[in-house]
Amino acid sequence: MSKIVIRTDDVAGFFSRAKHAARRADRGEVFDRKVTLSFEDPQRMFAVLSTGRRRLMLEVMREPRTINELSQRLHRNRSSVTKDVGLLEKMGLIVSQRQANPGHGIQKIVQSIAPKIEMVATLG
Repeated sequence: MSKIVIRTDDVAGFFSRAKHAARRADRGEVFDRKVTLSFEDPQRMFAVLSTGRRRLMLEVMREPRTINELSQRLHRNRSSVTKDVGLLEKMGLIVSQRQANPGHGIQKIVQSIAPKIEMVATLG
């Protein structure tokens, strides 16, 4: 994946983009390696993608991190980081995998699915 686009858009805009993509597919054009996530309401987008979650995404875009590393680097408690990782993973913005941590059990490694995230909010 080369890029994630997070945007605000209404249903008509979504279907317009889908129609355009279908036409490109019919012509056999190559698609960009990107994922688009749309929100109808800018307030909802920024509520879901809070400052803390955006900082978390930036950390794992730089390099994969464990939950403990994220907790320390972001100065947040482990429980909050774990919840945010779960939400961002469900949204398809990050991925995690369990890895053995010799002498300490299992740890979760979190990484971004793309090196770039573009956020677009249109008001009005």
